[in-house]
Amino acid sequence: MKVLITGAAGFIGGFLVEEALNKGYETYAAVRATSNKQYLSDERIKFIDLKYHDKALLVEQLRELKNAEGRFDYIIHNMGVTKCNNKDDFDKINYGYTRNFTEALIEADAVPVKFVYMSSLSAWGPGDAETGAPIMLSDEPKPDTLYGKSKLKSERFIASLPDFPYIFLRPTGVYGPREKDYFVFNRTVANGLVPTMGFKTQYLTFIYVRDLVRLALIACESNILQKGYFVSDGKEYTDEEYAVIVKKHLGRKHTLKIRVPLFLVNAISCSMDTVCGWFGKSPTLNRDKYKILRVMNWKCETKPTETDFGFKADYDLDRGTEEAIGWYKQKGWL
Repeated sequence: MKVLITGAAGFIGGFLVEEALNKGYETYAAVRATSNKQYLSDERIKFIDLKYHDKALLVEQLRELKNAEGRFDYIIHNMGVTKCNNKDDFDKINYGYTRNFTEALIEADAVPVKFVYMSSLSAWGPGDAETGAPIMLSDEPKPDTLYGKSKLKSERFIASLPDFPYIFLRPTGVYGPREKDYFVFNRTVANGLVPTMGFKTQYLTFIYVRDLVRLALIACESNILQKGYFVSDGKEYTDEEYAVIVKKHLGRKHTLKIRVPLFLVNAISCSMDTVCGWFGKSPTLNRDKYKILRVMNWKCETKPTETDFGFKADYDLDRGTEEAIGWYKQKGWL
């Protein structure tokens, strides 16, 4: 069985490749020639540099690949950006490149048995802050970030393709070894500070990266087509509970809790966006990220994921954080 994983050099992509290899798949990793392959060292990996920006060239690449290697059984499309210096890149890359890729697969007669698109809970937007009700699959999507809008736009285009064999996975916050955004919070707590956004309780959801990639392969092997799912560990956590878990595994008994008003977080994000933009970089805290951080309710419906795939997370936040922090310490990040 052949599987192609796009965005393979990224955080989630590296774990997808690892899981596919562990399951015995003939594994193809789509990465740019300039990508860091630090976590893609297994000699069994077959690398491809797909030219998403040029659909004609992409069609040629996919056709040649199919003729030489045979059709892919599964494709996990994980390629995309979560932060950009040029805000137009969310639409250009997350939507435009995905559109080029799926159309090229059709034109090259290389459509796989299953196409799993790694979307995001952000494509549906935040849950109701007043009622605290979880985000439901039946809700009308209301993304409020450029990232979420680009993911939803991609989903809708893929779903418009006649008989295209897609599944959409929409994970909530993904964390684990090698991840760099939640790591910033871990490092801040390790230094004795616990920053909290705003003055209301936040309800958060998470999925450990190893559980997410396991589900992606389960979805590939399933007989389910043309459906979308939210993905979390099935539990809900307050921001306070999250901080307590991080403190425990860092061994920090005494920390200073700082509540940062949202208007100040917004001002900082705007300033960092501007300053980093001068140097062609996108900061961890930016305008789009602020819109995610300010959300009070990230609860989401997960029963369909459990029912259709028989999926149950192996990691809750406590176990996952312990493993992630252990890795950060081992590698000298903390």
